[in-house]
Amino acid sequence: MKTQGLVSMTDEAQLHWTALGDTTRQPAVVLLHGGPGLPDYLGDVAPMVADLAPVYRYDQRGTGRSPWQGRHSLARHVDDLVELLDVWDVPRAVLIGHSYGTDLASRFCLKHPDRVAAMLLMCGPFVGDWRTGDRAERGRRMSAEQQHRLRELEELPHRTEEQEVELLTLAWFTDHSDPERGWRWAAQGARRRRPVNWSMNGELGKEGREDPLDGHLAELLGCLPARAELLGGADDPRPVSALESLALRLDLPLTRIEGAGHEPWLEQPDAVRAHLRRFVQGTVGAQGFDRLARPRHR
Repeated sequence: MKTQGLVSMTDEAQLHWTALGDTTRQPAVVLLHGGPGLPDYLGDVAPMVADLAPVYRYDQRGTGRSPWQGRHSLARHVDDLVELLDVWDVPRAVLIGHSYGTDLASRFCLKHPDRVAAMLLMCGPFVGDWRTGDRAERGRRMSAEQQHRLRELEELPHRTEEQEVELLTLAWFTDHSDPERGWRWAAQGARRRRPVNWSMNGELGKEGREDPLDGHLAELLGCLPARAELLGGADDPRPVSALESLALRLDLPLTRIEGAGHEPWLEQPDAVRAHLRRFVQGTVGAQGFDRLARPRHR
């Protein structure tokens, strides 16, 4: 069963949400999409586990069907999730974040560990100097002409619709392991995941750089739920070594999906489905999952 709604936050922002599955069951899964500044795009992921637990998704404020004009902050985005859980009557959630959504999930866990039943961080968060490796790998995957064109588009003070689509396609196709299919997925996403809220992207990006998650890892280690894991695409241009470092620092298991990049469910859907189902089943099927022993790093 699919349900949806529009919820008013305490500051009068309205957030659009969607639920798939039996919403009377607990705990619920909440998918946190990335960006920041993109609308929710995890519609293909939700059905993978919706028969095991209800799955909630939402457009973060200022994106998709969640209109918002105003300042963005990481704290406000954390508060949004608290308010949504209250509206959904979800005391504790299984958080599955992707990309920026992993940073949001981590910061939520730092502030509200009692509301997190389990947490799966997919393709993030990246700590340390991962951007240098990311830029180098993206440069390797692009031709000189593509790199030049991307810089031209980024420097334009205003872009037409087609220029925006071209920019996003060039920026995103290197996220994938397979360049040919990656170009097609990026071109589709450039038209569907719109409009991009560049102001939100800039504000949250700046705050994240000024107060990186790196500085909170010791605290996060003490807040993690008993069941927490990392999942990443082995061919993500963002260096997998950054996830390996995080896994060691947080003493978490890290699963690498071979033949997949930053959106592994596109390139290896069966592997991702099997992993998500194992993770969710292990949480919702456990009696007294507070007492589960956290799996060791492997």
